[in-house]
Amino acid sequence: MKSSVQTLSGVTSVGVFGGTFDPIHTGHLILAERAREELNLGAILFMPAHIPPHKSSGRKIASGSARLEMIRLSIADNPHFYLTDLELEREGISFTVDSLRMIGEVNPEIELTLLMGSDNARDFTSWREPESILQLADVAVWERPGSYFWPEIYPDYIASKITSPLIEISSTEIRNRVAAEQSIRYLTPEPVISYIRTHGLYL
Repeated sequence: MKSSVQTLSGVTSVGVFGGTFDPIHTGHLILAERAREELNLGAILFMPAHIPPHKSSGRKIASGSARLEMIRLSIADNPHFYLTDLELEREGISFTVDSLRMIGEVNPEIELTLLMGSDNARDFTSWREPESILQLADVAVWERPGSYFWPEIYPDYIASKITSPLIEISSTEIRNRVAAEQSIRYLTPEPVISYIRTHGLYL
C-alpha cells in the first residue's frame, strides 16, 4: 500500500477508484481487485472525496482523516492498492476532472482508467467537463446485477465493462448497524471495525 500519487513510479496502468468511502467496506475491496484483474491494471488508486458533487443528502460525513485512515488499514496488505489524499487536501467539492489532471501531471507516463458503477455511468454526461475526462482516462464500468443500464445501451464513451459480483454491502448499512449497536463483522475488514469502535464513529 502506498499513500501518495508520487509513489506510482514503475506502474504503467492505474485504475482510479473515487468515492466517499464512509466507511470503506469489503465490497469496495472485492470490486477493486476484480477491476485490477479483469482490466490487467498495474494498480488501483483509492481516492476519497472531500465533498462528493453527486451526494446531497446533507448527512454529516466522517472526517477526511478518518476515512483516509480506514482505507489505509483496509489495503495495507495489498501491494497493488494505492491511496491518495489529493481530493482531501484540495478541499471544496471534489471534481473528478481536476483530480485526473493532477494525477496525470505527476505521472504522465501512466495510463489511467476511471472506475465507476453503472449508476454513475448513467449520469456521466452531467459531470464537470466529461469530454476532458475522456481525454485524461478511459472509463470502465462495473456491471451491477439488476441494473437497468444494460450492456447493449452502454454509451460509446465506456471503454470497458467489469463483471461485478452481487455484493449486498453498503456503507449506509454499516453506519446504521453501528448506530444500532449491531455487528458489522465481515462487512468491513477487522482493522476498520477496531478503528470505528476506538474513535466512536457513526454513533
